[in-house]
Amino acid sequence: MLATAMTRDALPVLDANTALFLDVDGTLIDIAPTPDAVTVPRGLGDVLRELGERLDGALALVSGRRLADLDALFAPLRLPAAGQHGAELRRRGELQPVALTRDAALDAIAARVTHIVDERPGVMMEDKGLSIALHWRIAPQYRQELQGLAAALITESGADLELLPVHMGVEFKARAVSKRSAIEWFMREPPFRARSPVFVGDDRTDEDGFVAVLQMGGQAVRVGYQGSSIAPTRLAAPQAVRDWLATALAVLR
Repeated sequence: MLATAMTRDALPVLDANTALFLDVDGTLIDIAPTPDAVTVPRGLGDVLRELGERLDGALALVSGRRLADLDALFAPLRLPAAGQHGAELRRRGELQPVALTRDAALDAIAARVTHIVDERPGVMMEDKGLSIALHWRIAPQYRQELQGLAAALITESGADLELLPVHMGVEFKARAVSKRSAIEWFMREPPFRARSPVFVGDDRTDEDGFVAVLQMGGQAVRVGYQGSSIAPTRLAAPQAVRDWLATALAVLR
């Protein structure tokens, strides 16, 4: 059964003119204690594959994860995708991604974060190549301290980097890219171009993407009822998103 949405606007209706953008963690799949502990529910890959076909390829994942991690999660499915908050971009599954080069300042930050992690049990570093995440999901007692340390590292780096709040953590990333820039890139390219964009995401990292689709006259859906958002529509949890996608696919059929 489709979970009830808390909305100011109705849930988007997917049709032949839709360009669909989906965050992954906390949106399509449930958050886990560590990034590598997540599981993809049975049948989700089939729904995404067929939805992509029904939309003539205009379905993309827009995630903080690396593209290689997304491909491993949804294997053998390879979808159009933006990885590392837009630092990696792939318009079709069989194409090589367009990617930034790693900022040298990230090497110094990685060394400092490694030292921070070693001294605080339960804190984790995830070096994705073009960004670095610092997680305290299983050690929330360090949150305030780590936020201060991370902010200091950004300031000291002198690089064109920014600190992005993520679920139970922060991420060091290039200021030039975001989920907004990723969606804008897709919308300039076929088969996304000239379609009505819909973006579904669950946290602060997705708000930039919501700005993009709303400015294009599209629709934004926030997952979860916590926190403020510019998205006019909400769904309770990833299961509600999966139910909505399954229902939308049945209608498209």
